[in-house]
Amino acid sequence: MRILRPIAVTAAVAAALALTACDDGGGDATDDRRGGACRIGAVDVRTAASPAPAAGDTGTVAVTVTNTGSACTLDGFPAVTLTGGGTSARVLPDEAATAQRLTLDRGTAASFTLTYVRGETGDAASLAVRSAEFALPGATATHRFTWPYGDVASKDGGSGPDATVGAFQRAGD
Repeated sequence: MRILRPIAVTAAVAAALALTACDDGGGDATDDRRGGACRIGAVDVRTAASPAPAAGDTGTVAVTVTNTGSACTLDGFPAVTLTGGGTSARVLPDEAATAQRLTLDRGTAASFTLTYVRGETGDAASLAVRSAEFALPGATATHRFTWPYGDVASKDGGSGPDATVGAFQRAGD
């Protein structure tokens, strides 16, 4: 009995170490082996909007990315920029949103929502947005799309557009 006890403890410690060695602390080790960051060139992009009807109203633009390549990972928020009238403004993540790590196999999709407050057309405090672009987390290439949803209001104090971007969520579940 005395000989078996150290062997059992050693085996249990070795098994525990083997299990923790598979994980770098950054999430599911399986995801780490299933591909790097998703890239714009390997996803199909679709947008759908619920535009704000008038100044002061809130609108949303849902952006869905479908993986067309090998498995890849979305880990963080998309980097969104609104452009118009020679001015560009970065859209910050929604403070209430929490980014999650998502692995997209070929043919699977995820989406994020851009929420904005419509500004008064021609108002100096509004950004006359004509296009929006975004980069996927961990990537630098961007995808640009036309913005037919009207001007975007400025935050109180003029510190940027009154808009936020949400976290990626699985689409089609």
